[in-house]
Amino acid sequence: MTGGPLAKGAPDGPLAGVRVAVKDLFAVAGQRIGAGNPDWLAEAPVEERNAWAVQALLDAGADVAGIAQTDELAFSLNGTNKHYGTPPNGAAPGRITGGSSNGPASAVSLGLADLGLGTDTAGSVRVPSSHCGLYGLRPTHGAVRSDGLLDLARSFDTIGWFARDPGLLERAGDVLLPPGDPDLPLSFAVADDVVELAEPETRESFEAACAAFGPVRRIGSLMGGRLEEWFAAFRNVQADEAWKRHGAWIEAHPGSLGYGVTKRFALGRDLKPGEAEAGREVLEEARAVLHGAVPPGTVLLLPAATAPAPPVDLDAETMDAYRFRTLRLTCFASIAGLPAVVMPRLRVAGLPVGLCAIGGRGTDRSLLRLAAAPSHRGPE
Repeated sequence: MTGGPLAKGAPDGPLAGVRVAVKDLFAVAGQRIGAGNPDWLAEAPVEERNAWAVQALLDAGADVAGIAQTDELAFSLNGTNKHYGTPPNGAAPGRITGGSSNGPASAVSLGLADLGLGTDTAGSVRVPSSHCGLYGLRPTHGAVRSDGLLDLARSFDTIGWFARDPGLLERAGDVLLPPGDPDLPLSFAVADDVVELAEPETRESFEAACAAFGPVRRIGSLMGGRLEEWFAAFRNVQADEAWKRHGAWIEAHPGSLGYGVTKRFALGRDLKPGEAEAGREVLEEARAVLHGAVPPGTVLLLPAATAPAPPVDLDAETMDAYRFRTLRLTCFASIAGLPAVVMPRLRVAGLPVGLCAIGGRGTDRSLLRLAAAPSHRGPE
């Protein structure tokens, strides 16, 4: 991404001159999708056309600066990769970027790209945004066309993007999102049982940052004590879909994936009969609760991650424990298919942590306007 662009955009347009780092799951004409794995890359065909999202950005004048790393088959949240290592975090040197959209987040945090095009299944735009001090959007599920995307779990996969500048994040939304949602007056809510999932220092910074949003309604319990049931169902359904999508390739390439990614795929392989179906029933109930708590016009505020980015050299067991804690925060928007924007509002021990705002279904542009409002700019 230090030479000429990989693909040149239209000569003019709303994103003219914007450099885009594209996650290695999207088709880029003349290139192969590598999916964070050299064995996959070696067998992948050369793409004949761009993914819809890539083409839309090119048509709007943006240049594809390069293809950026992902965790293997996008099934991770830490941004580490057995084959390619961990890309640097420009906002927190020596710490992980978060995954699986780690490459685009790294490129934007280092100033090598202005915009990062990624995906978010369980937090893979939101967590790197938090760790790298970026603005990021996970849109409403299905809002952005996924033609030309190598998927993982279609019930939860979304196309999202990063930027250092919230205005650019919003301009990219003008290109990628469907026609605008109504400019509704927004009210804000905080669920105490959700915030309790974050570490104490993160909670303290989060509560202070909420003051910028004016009156905030407190919800004592969003989950009604059902977090572990919801979380287990989410993991089972995600793993079931991921195994059905990629299991045949994995069995044909034993040892190709790193240990953690292998374990996550094995969860889907080893589910007992009926477990995935039972999980889908639980998630339907969870969606009804979440949609009722966050109707259009209401914004649920929460920390985007439980803590700042962990050090790159943290031992695997502790890193996995951190991943599970953060997944419990990120799973709500994924389960409900709701849009979520991350703003770099929090600082913990001098390191960035994002503030996440989840909106009602279809209110993506309202969230982008919220992030771009001067009163909600963070300590970038």
